[in-house]
Amino acid sequence: MEPLRPKRLQPGDTVAICAPSGPVLPERRHELDAAVALIEGLGFKTRLSPLVEAGGHHLWNAARPEVQAAELNALLADPQVRAIIPFEGGNGVTGFLDRIDYDAIRRDPKPLLGFSDITGLHLAMHSQTGLVGFHADLVPGLSGEFWGASAERHNEVRDLLFGLLTGAVAEVALPAEQPWETWREGRASGRLVGGLLGRLMDVQASPYALPPEAWDGAVFFWEDVARSTGHVWNQLHVLRMQGVFDRIAGMVVGIPCAFEGIEPPLGPVSVREVVLDVVGEGDFPILGGVDFGHTGPNLPMPIGALASVDAGARELRLLESPVA
Repeated sequence: MEPLRPKRLQPGDTVAICAPSGPVLPERRHELDAAVALIEGLGFKTRLSPLVEAGGHHLWNAARPEVQAAELNALLADPQVRAIIPFEGGNGVTGFLDRIDYDAIRRDPKPLLGFSDITGLHLAMHSQTGLVGFHADLVPGLSGEFWGASAERHNEVRDLLFGLLTGAVAEVALPAEQPWETWREGRASGRLVGGLLGRLMDVQASPYALPPEAWDGAVFFWEDVARSTGHVWNQLHVLRMQGVFDRIAGMVVGIPCAFEGIEPPLGPVSVREVVLDVVGEGDFPILGGVDFGHTGPNLPMPIGALASVDAGARELRLLESPVA
């Protein structure tokens, strides 16, 4: 599958903030306002979608799936909108993967940011169109008021993200906040594929699954949150049986967040132990403890872009610009 690189952001371009997953609750409006100020301070315009402005909800989502799909499709088709950032993740996008206007993406590819639930959009769009999706922070993370990290780290990751979005940054070594972990020595390069493990499995069980060849020579990155270690073990075995670990060139694992571990006398069992137990004697490098996902600020991981991993040197490098 050839990657479809979105068009780079230009000064004065409009960035839309929308709600394809969780709602914008009133008590979180300050995060929205802070992110808008940041984006506009970088020289872009912002537009709040109707669901963001309304602040309502349906169950745990911002609206019913068909309403969320219609809002997202309108932004995908609007030539004035040059990038899209969801406000929040949650558990919503799987409900409208079959309602996305994939032709609009092919006609006018634009950057979509986000992680967690937004992994579902990234992977479905990539499987159907080749779109390079920006696995990166959502609006609260961009606000600088969410992760509790230092201002220096927020600024470092923000500058990297917008450098990639504008094309000012191409080949670059991603900066670690704390030293990463060598889980298996080796070097590899390939296209980044992955995101939230649980949402990846949902997409792979749908008609919008990545084809087997999408894994050929890929650097598979994944993380998860609030999961049982045993569930992760099971899902990795599903990928093993699908042949994923026979195809990939390398693996990059995020920092486990709020995992339910295995209690004594059978535990504790670390995520590293789970991964090595499942992949067995595979010969690809594995780099662990990397700063993306639910332990941000999120290092941007552009799905479909070329990257290299050197697990022994604990280095992850982007090899090309993710934008056109």
